[in-house]
Amino acid sequence: VQLQASGGGLVQAGGSVRLSCAANRASGGRLTVNDMAWYRRAPGKQREMVASINRGGSTKYADSVKGRFTISRDNAKNTAYLQMNNLNPEDTAVYICELDYLAWGDNVVAGRTTGQGTLVTVSS
Repeated sequence: VQLQASGGGLVQAGGSVRLSCAANRASGGRLTVNDMAWYRRAPGKQREMVASINRGGSTKYADSVKGRFTISRDNAKNTAYLQMNNLNPEDTAVYICELDYLAWGDNVVAGRTTGQGTLVTVSS
């Protein structure tokens, strides 16, 4: 299972950015994506969970982003989105998508995959 992330870049404080993360199988077989989450790793800091969403749409957020970030998903496209508004320099980090999946074939394989991350830089 591969993840393709897009979005990110340089934005001014107070601005907005939308990240997306799409999961697919190189073989093209059936894929069911369950929990999806965005993490971030800021310079000199440990990785922290930013937001998560389950297949039914229930969400969780870190206190630091509540009211500013919104996670959503499109199950038909196996894609998660992170809309980030009112950004501040403390949001500067590599944002990493991670998800749990079921890969259907002769056997059902459960797994977790993590993307390489996309850099978001917020200038003051």
